[in-house]
Amino acid sequence: MSDIIQLLPDHVANQIAAGEVVQRPASVVKELLENAIDAQASHIKLLVKEAGKTRIQVIDDGIGMSVTDARLSFERHATSKIRKAEDLFQLDTKGFRGEALASIAAIAHVELKTKQAGDEVGTEIKIEGSEVSSQEVCVTPTGTSICVKNLFYNIPARRNFLKSNTVELRHIIDEFHRVAMVHPSIKFDMYHNDSEVFSLPVANHRQRIVHILGGKTNEKLVPIQEETDLVKISGFVGKPEFAKRSRGEQFFFVNNRFIKSAYLNHAVTSAFEGLCKEKTFPTYFVYLDVDPKSIDINIHPTKTEIKFDDEHSLYAMLRSTIKHSLGQFSVAPVLDFNKDASMETPYDFKNKEARVPTIEVDRNFNPFKDEKTRPTTNSSMGRTWHKEKKSSDWENLYVGLQADTSAIDQHKKSNDFSSVQFESTAITGSLFDEKKESDLSHNPTYQLKRKYIITTIKSGMVIINQHRAHQRILYEELLRNITMANAVSQQLIFPLKISLTTQEIELLQMVREQLEHTGFVFDAIVEEEVSISGIPTAITESEVSVLLEQLLGDLQNEVPDSGFSQTDFLAKSMAKSIAVRTGIVLEQEQQQHIVNSLFACTEPTITPDHKPTFTTITVDEIDKKF
Repeated sequence: MSDIIQLLPDHVANQIAAGEVVQRPASVVKELLENAIDAQASHIKLLVKEAGKTRIQVIDDGIGMSVTDARLSFERHATSKIRKAEDLFQLDTKGFRGEALASIAAIAHVELKTKQAGDEVGTEIKIEGSEVSSQEVCVTPTGTSICVKNLFYNIPARRNFLKSNTVELRHIIDEFHRVAMVHPSIKFDMYHNDSEVFSLPVANHRQRIVHILGGKTNEKLVPIQEETDLVKISGFVGKPEFAKRSRGEQFFFVNNRFIKSAYLNHAVTSAFEGLCKEKTFPTYFVYLDVDPKSIDINIHPTKTEIKFDDEHSLYAMLRSTIKHSLGQFSVAPVLDFNKDASMETPYDFKNKEARVPTIEVDRNFNPFKDEKTRPTTNSSMGRTWHKEKKSSDWENLYVGLQADTSAIDQHKKSNDFSSVQFESTAITGSLFDEKKESDLSHNPTYQLKRKYIITTIKSGMVIINQHRAHQRILYEELLRNITMANAVSQQLIFPLKISLTTQEIELLQMVREQLEHTGFVFDAIVEEEVSISGIPTAITESEVSVLLEQLLGDLQNEVPDSGFSQTDFLAKSMAKSIAVRTGIVLEQEQQQHIVNSLFACTEPTITPDHKPTFTTITVDEIDKKF
């Protein structure tokens, strides 16, 4: 039998390696930014076109490379960071595998320009699919410029897996944040399609976070600081009242490297236990400095997962540090049995002088002196009472009492709730065949476990999931309002102001027209703040911030292209946020409204996410149980 095992060609091996390192344009951005930081750059520019699909360029003013280094940098496992295996546990740089540039060059067109400080001219290398097409001398500033064009040009299947430009740009910005947050001493600039997205000056960690997420973030941060023999902990956590419904603003950095750790995330979450609202997640920016020998970062190609020698001790220290900071800055309640709160001076009385009490006496007061009739109005009752001239006329107080009583009784009868008329929704669909039976309002409804609505039909009974049914009803209503632009708004007495980040403002501007068709009225959308004067009739003012936060979170994760798909996505997200939740007690009229409206929908059987809204149980199935 002939041999069947053979060595792969270099370009095939590089493409396989690229599948591990380069998953999308954001992966290229991460690798190039980390290389620029390792080159001791003080100013880094990131230029992106078409969300990185067409062009990604990183320009730095670092130390640059010689001619030989520039050529070797595109070879597999060529690195300046390690010489022997022991060096893997003493790393203080970003990259060390020597696979990034080789993998990128295997699936794109790459142009490299670099020059060292002592050289008069630099080197320019052009590579297409792992093959060097040209290498020549060029004039370029000190540092390195790498331009990656036409990503996945030779792997069309991988290119087809890329999302829309908005989604891919979102991932690029996330990677840019992760690198910029941990290096505040470096100036960063980012441009997309020749327009500036970020310009981050040299600052400290707090200022860098505020520059990225907006000025309103400053008041939300609580500093944390602790240093032990095992770890040095620093950074910031968000105040519990600003906890979000998504995990977007959660960052761990170990030795200036962004990592993901569900174990450490649990330590932070447990420190906030009892402080945050249900189904909300705290914001945190935690920087950990540990001995490089105590961690292993060589367990994942993207280097976002690492192993710790003593995770349990690190968990306990991180949890206690955050708890201490929350208590120290009066964010968490503290019990102090040696302090008497009644002896403390309220803030309103601080720096105020003590006022000497005085006694005032009305010397002309005479309780036995006759008083003239003086009408006084009781505003709470809206009636006028009269004082009589003489006390001997007390009998007159009871004149007409019987008549007033009868009038009150008549008024009560007129306000009897049995005469109240409830607004009902027109029924356009039904489960029933007979005309007399088609009106569902004749069938009694029952709420089970505050989750299901049960009603009867001719063949048995229907069990409806109240949350899913309401979600389907709202989805079709919102979709109809957005497409026909005929929604009704409820005007607010005072405009509602909501603080958002710069990226959230951009997303909101993108779907502003569709939101206005659902009933929102925006007075102004300025930097980091939105003013809303009108909201849809289906929601309350307290639900607006939660709805927008959920909507923007969904948009950040998966933004569809413009057109009907975006409208559909918007209606789905809003319906999910507004729909009545499980555990809510519904009145009889509300139950009837959900039942009637559900079967008036064009597709009442499933939710927008294709989950069943109700199930039926026939009489025959019930009989089989007995």
